[in-house]
Amino acid sequence: MQSNRKNVILICEECNSRNYHYEKRRNDSKKMELKKYCPKCNKTTLHKETK
Repeated sequence: MQSNRKNVILICEECNSRNYHYEKRRNDSKKMELKKYCPKCNKTTLHKETK
């Protein structure tokens, strides 16, 4: 049985470090963008979905 979810990685916009892993629906075509804490930058920054 095929899952309706796929794994995505969120990358920090400032330092480009890959900090978070999430699951999202496969039919959701919009890229995920969240404000999350980046341990490398030591502050809250925008994180975008990458492959």
